[in-house]
Amino acid sequence: MNKPIFFKRYWRMLCERSTVSMGIVAAFFFASGIIFWGGFNWTMEVSNTEEFCIGCHEMKDNVYPSYTKSIHYSNRSGVRAVCSDCHVPHEFADKIVRKIQASKEVWGKITGKINTPEKFAAHRLSMAQREWKRFNENDSLECRNCHDQAFMNFDKQGAPGTFMHGEMITTGKFTCINCHKGIAHKLPEIENLDQISASTLEPTMRPPYDHSKSTLESN
Repeated sequence: MNKPIFFKRYWRMLCERSTVSMGIVAAFFFASGIIFWGGFNWTMEVSNTEEFCIGCHEMKDNVYPSYTKSIHYSNRSGVRAVCSDCHVPHEFADKIVRKIQASKEVWGKITGKINTPEKFAAHRLSMAQREWKRFNENDSLECRNCHDQAFMNFDKQGAPGTFMHGEMITTGKFTCINCHKGIAHKLPEIENLDQISASTLEPTMRPPYDHSKSTLESN
């Protein structure tokens, strides 16, 4: 049968407002929807795996080694937090937004902006600050997905942890990331630290305060 003629007949049949034709159209869109949604979710799950993150985000030879030495990688309970647990929101809408934002990191790999340890180190601080800012803005949501303060046993925490967690719950003036930077990755190394304004750095990264210098200046 001539193909153009066959397709014309098929299209004419679909255009006719009959129960059969409408059923075929509905079945087609239903099947297409299942295939699309299944493929979409499969892609989302694959992109959340540790293997994918290491392969596409220049982690393997940079920040991944320090992660493998952290408590989030190996601990007494055997509960692991992989890359997506900390860097990808669990809620669907927030997850889509984060995936779009992460495309910038993939672009950095494609263009060679961070494709060597030296280049990666040069941009490490700005990348870390971007993540810290995100955690501050969402009240460390990714931390709270696993660490629920309502179930914390303060009797098993040290004095500093008990005090800070109590203050966090009571005042709400700070969040997990303010105290727990570097818990999964080493803090970025900063060259010429003494030449950078302390106000632009996180408290844990500021150079030691020179009390003797302050005393001399005041005199």
